[in-house]
Amino acid sequence: MPARSTPHARVPTFDSHSLDGRVAVVTGAAGGLGTAIAHRLTEMGATVVLVDLHAPSQAKLPAAEAIACDIADPAAITAMAARVWHQFGRCDVLVNNAGVKTAPVPLENLPLEDWDRIFNVNVRGALLCTQALVPYMLAQSSGSIVNIASIGAQWPTRVGAYAASKAALCGLTRQMANEWGPSGVRANSVSPGMVRTPMSDNHYRDTEQVAARLAMLPLRRFGEPGDIADVVAFLASDAARFVTGQDLVADGGLLVAPLFNMQTPAR
Repeated sequence: MPARSTPHARVPTFDSHSLDGRVAVVTGAAGGLGTAIAHRLTEMGATVVLVDLHAPSQAKLPAAEAIACDIADPAAITAMAARVWHQFGRCDVLVNNAGVKTAPVPLENLPLEDWDRIFNVNVRGALLCTQALVPYMLAQSSGSIVNIASIGAQWPTRVGAYAASKAALCGLTRQMANEWGPSGVRANSVSPGMVRTPMSDNHYRDTEQVAARLAMLPLRRFGEPGDIADVVAFLASDAARFVTGQDLVADGGLLVAPLFNMQTPAR
């Protein structure tokens, strides 16, 4: 006879109280995605700590704390984590959103310093931040780690090091999920598609290119930072309590559309 599942004390919800009492750390919080993610988690009741290379302004977001931290620097990350512990005594959600890329360069000409910088922030930085904060999650037997990857993890881009770093981040996410799952800590990644942010705005200035890109998307619109923030908020909440080790693609259907678009004229 199969074992009966134990009912939860309360039905998990996805609303303005879903993250009440929880502390969330968001890296890369000064950027377009990071700001939207921080806003959404705050709206759901979380106490949000903004982390970026330069302390993000709290004028537009009533965050609990804003911390300047170079996530390529292990000492800076250790200090950031200690400050989170001193101020709040816990960490329930970690969003590894900080990321960098360079101008397109063929792999044969890619400077090693560009490769190292991208991997130091996009992969090593995510690992270091998690190593510094996951002990608090393990101690309380709960927590959610959300790594911001990219569809570049599955589709090569013109910035080869960036695509490779995001593929590595997805692999790191699965490793985190397996190692820390038995202790109640979940780890997932989100892979955004074409989302217009300050970092990507230069790709949306040519009207012909914009039209061509839109024709590739089944939803016929580009993503907005809020679209990604909602996905992150879901994974951070108890609504995703049985979801771990997954890469949730939020791309308007781009990855599933190439063959269809080759066979059917865009409408």
